[in-house]
Amino acid sequence: MGSEVEATFTAGDHAFMSRALQLARRGLYTTHPNPRVGCVIVRGGEIVGEGWHRCAGEPHAEIHALREAGERAQGATVYVTLEPCSHHGRTPPCSDTLITAGVRRVIAAMRDPNPKVSGRGLARLAAAGIETACGLLEAEARTLNAGFVSRMEKGRPWVRIKTAMSLDGRTAMASGESQWITGKAARADGQRWRARADAVLTGSGTVLADDPALNVRLSAESLGVAGEVCQPLRVVLDSRWRTPPTARLLAAPGSVLIFGGAEEGRRRAALAAAGAQVETVPATPAGLDLRAVLAALAEREINEIHVEAGATLSGALIAAGLADELLLYLAPALLGDAARGAFVLPGLSHLTERVKLKIDKIRRIGDDYRLVAGIDRNS
Repeated sequence: MGSEVEATFTAGDHAFMSRALQLARRGLYTTHPNPRVGCVIVRGGEIVGEGWHRCAGEPHAEIHALREAGERAQGATVYVTLEPCSHHGRTPPCSDTLITAGVRRVIAAMRDPNPKVSGRGLARLAAAGIETACGLLEAEARTLNAGFVSRMEKGRPWVRIKTAMSLDGRTAMASGESQWITGKAARADGQRWRARADAVLTGSGTVLADDPALNVRLSAESLGVAGEVCQPLRVVLDSRWRTPPTARLLAAPGSVLIFGGAEEGRRRAALAAAGAQVETVPATPAGLDLRAVLAALAEREINEIHVEAGATLSGALIAAGLADELLLYLAPALLGDAARGAFVLPGLSHLTERVKLKIDKIRRIGDDYRLVAGIDRNS
């Protein structure tokens, strides 16, 4: 009988799993609501099959790799970035197909985070006599699918807040003027991050002040995807249903969802007539219940949220412990203390209350700098 072993992974194992992760990233913009998964099949030290999951409803990564490998999959080792599925969803279980193909060993980067299925795929393979192992490059695999993992483990999407600011932390002049703090290259890079998200979230204040479209304006070719660019769901938090039916985001390609309060039925009806999906969520004294909003988006299978909002909503998400990551574009300029800040965080009076960040990446983008930082909740 096969079993999951306490594996000591070789340099070759690391190289093949790295290749599987590289393949998985090809689905960065297209797999919603499924995770991004890559697979490599190796026999005699050589890759005989490769595949990645392209989009929901199409074959999973393992199936593409098995098709390429053909009979060479017999007795081979399979490297896959997520535990093979063991249940019928949009497609049949990949674990059964791997068993039928006669593979000898399956190495997964991570278990499926869905508590209903976690471990079952590996267990089914082991019961069929296939040697299994798990945990190779797990951190990288979890990062690639941070949204899917968050939805499965926390019941809410991964929340990334994007802000463009000066080096003194200002996002606009006191008048509201903000176009453009950062340069063209940084703005194009921000579009790529927008494209990888399942939803773009903003507040009604930003809609009223800037009238943004919030759609992805990059071509499929520039993103490296086939067919049309998949537009993320555009979400507006609007407790008083103030969004104008003539707002640009309602005319742009893709779907719009507006969360509001229980009152103002006439305004809500007007937005629905303009093509928006409308949904009422509970309110708190500070505005809409942000946890209820995220839970509702998780129910819609939203994995990753890209927030482009003002200082109040961005600060509220951070203060509520609902923000996971900051995507900051820093321009080499100073706007002065009268300009608008990036985050409204009331009640911070001591350094011990400060929001700590873990800086993951810093990269120069044109004349600006992109900083990716996680919210540090462990210190």
